Amino acid sequence: VVGDDAQSIYSWRGANFQNILEFPNRYPKAQVFRIELNYRSVPEILEVANSAIAANIKQFKKNLSATRDSKAMKPALIALNDGSEQAQFVAQRVLELRDEGVELNEIAVLYRAHYHAVELQLEFSRRGIPYQITSGIRFFEQAHIKDVAAFIRFVANPRDEVAFKRMVRLLPGIGGKIAENLWSGWEKSLESVPVAAVTDRGPGSPTPATEAAAAGDHGYSIGERLLKLNVSTRSRRMWEQLAQTLNEIAPNGKPNPPSAMIVSVVEAIYDDYAKANFTNYELRREDLNQLASFARQFSNAQEFLSQLALISNVDAEPAPNAAPDNEAVNLSSVHQAKGLEFHTVFVIWLTDGMFPSSRSLETRDAIEEERRLFYVAITRARDELYLTYPHMRLNAGFGDVFQRPSRFLKEIPNELLEDWEVQRK
Repeated sequence: VVGDDAQSIYSWRGANFQNILEFPNRYPKAQVFRIELNYRSVPEILEVANSAIAANIKQFKKNLSATRDSKAMKPALIALNDGSEQAQFVAQRVLELRDEGVELNEIAVLYRAHYHAVELQLEFSRRGIPYQITSGIRFFEQAHIKDVAAFIRFVANPRDEVAFKRMVRLLPGIGGKIAENLWSGWEKSLESVPVAAVTDRGPGSPTPATEAAAAGDHGYSIGERLLKLNVSTRSRRMWEQLAQTLNEIAPNGKPNPPSAMIVSVVEAIYDDYAKANFTNYELRREDLNQLASFARQFSNAQEFLSQLALISNVDAEPAPNAAPDNEAVNLSSVHQAKGLEFHTVFVIWLTDGMFPSSRSLETRDAIEEERRLFYVAITRARDELYLTYPHMRLNAGFGDVFQRPSRFLKEIPNELLEDWEVQRK
């Protein structure tokens, strides 16, 4: 039997690494051979890896040693202000590495959860850095992100047919044909409303409410107009909830700030839908929390939607997986990166609650698995390793939240890492 207990990271899939730990007890005549020579990484990275896993109690103790010569460059530890500055640092360093001759496909950014890469995807898109997601589809192209974004798109422009149909099909008893009929009725109800009165065009523009008032209407209510449409008895209760929610997120036709709208939509409608339709509801809820946090930096719907358009096609259906791009940075969860190797690896969001994840902080076994996951992330790097942690994180409901550096970083002796200072303009 050949296996590495230090890389057992799939207990959530039913894997039990005790099987390999208990093997010598089950078969007393079996001999244990520790394979401790490593042909991948430079010594500086392996010293960090050995320290990172040392705190685990349940393991076969090993000490990896390198067959490669030293590069005299220690893994870097970088403290950043927040997720945005973290993304800027990674993007800038990627461009520098490319100028130094490192191919983009030899660079990987690893994270604990898919939503940790939100700011990074945006920053890479802004700078024109090609990237590929190896841990699933891009964050903003996931179905649940598109679903909630449809509400914002609709209140920003109630003549958006795609957003309307996507939104109403979340309700029970409404399929494609019924959504088409409802759209026809909705479109007809807007014939008496000026186009300008149903479009939020951003800061400095007259709001739907003020333009409607100027036209002699005392407030443009999306919800009231929705309630005039005919829906089945089965859908009526949720249809009324939809109307109420739209009035809440766009009172008198004026959309609230994007983050507040996302929170309202999730709590009033999408939570129930997700619980009923997705087995991984909790992961999707984390994504939506991150979406709301991300949206806090935008004051109005058009700014927010413009950024989404920059990095995704919110209208399109997911495309078939394309062939890997040899000139693209790899963005991946650590789980998906197991078995791979790269010239340079960035491990981001190394803060308690993010990596290790908040769900793992309750039991020792869960923390030990998170530590093994950190070990896997470190050992993906051959030549250069960057460990980053932001001091602050945007939280949709609580504002800026202070982040403690990951406990795993504290377990690595200071002399094994090089502290990098970020120059701020």
